[in-house]
This record gives sequence, structure tokens and C-alpha cells, in this order.
Amino acid sequence: MSALVFLAPGFEDIEGITVIDILRRAEIETLVAGLAPNPIIAARRTKHLADVSLRDVDPAREFEVVVLPGGAEGAKHLAASPLVGDWLMRQRERGQWVAAICAAPTALLAHAWLRPEQKIISHPSVQAQFPAGQVQNASRVVVDGRLITGLAAGGAMEFAFEIVRQLRGGDAVARVNEGVHAVV
Repeated sequence: MSALVFLAPGFEDIEGITVIDILRRAEIETLVAGLAPNPIIAARRTKHLADVSLRDVDPAREFEVVVLPGGAEGAKHLAASPLVGDWLMRQRERGQWVAAICAAPTALLAHAWLRPEQKIISHPSVQAQFPAGQVQNASRVVVDGRLITGLAAGGAMEFAFEIVRQLRGGDAVARVNEGVHAVV
């Protein structure tokens, strides 16, 4: 199994690319799916190439995790995409992981995926959209059930390593960190 990372126009550069990089270093097969035709323009106007269009990803294919990078504009595109909603529901039905960082947890709200009792963290600019008590402000990364959420771009490495920890364990995190020397 593997990871499916969504790239929407306006995604936060650091959040998308860091996750892809760390997952691939952990030898997790990572498919990058674009919500728009290539090249996909990120929040800082950098251009990126998805491996495939999201509409061309076989719905029968199973992924251990689907990842939603944030960025204000990127999150709006994720929230507006019926395909993203379909993948979120498939992940829930299959008992697989969902990971969202920064403003991307708002897409979970938009697709009615987030349960009111689930604890999350998100970018402070969107926290008011979540029910009282749901946001865990003392944390940079929150794991609740099969959901991993991250604070913002500054925590992208921590977020990516938490995905690896949940999918492959602490030894995989240590092995990947030998090459990147992050604080984990």
C-alpha cells in the first residue's frame, strides 16, 4: 500500500513537498495527484508536476494514507472538490489514515468527514471554524484515531515524520532522520 498526496492550486509549498520527500525517503510509495492540470502553481508561485490527475486515480486502489497539504487557497480547492470528498469517505470506510495540515482540516469540515469529538490542530487563521474544544492549541501535530493534523508550514517536517511513525514505526523515522537530521 502507499500514500496519496493531493496538490491543489495554491497549496502551501513547504507542506506539500516536505511530506512527499519524507514519505519517499521512508520508502512509502507516494502518488502525487493534482486537482488541476500540470504545472500546479503553489502558494509561493512555484510550479510543481503531479504524477497523475486526481480524476485518473483508480477509486478501487487502496492507500494507507491520503494527505491534504494546506495553504489558504489550496484548502479552498480541496474543500470544493467532490473527488477529495470521495477519497476521504473511502479512507474512512476502509479504516485508513487521513492527514491534513494548516488550513486543510477545513476541507474535512466541508466534506462532513470530521467528527465533532475528534481532536485536531490547524493554522490559527482557521481555528474559529471548528467546534469549541476540538482544536488542541498546545500541540503542533495531533493524532486522533486515523487522523493526523498539523499546525502549519513551520511544522511540516514534524507532520511528515508523524505520518511515517504511524505507518512504519519509530525505526523508520530514525532511519529517515539519519539523512535529514531534523528535530523529531
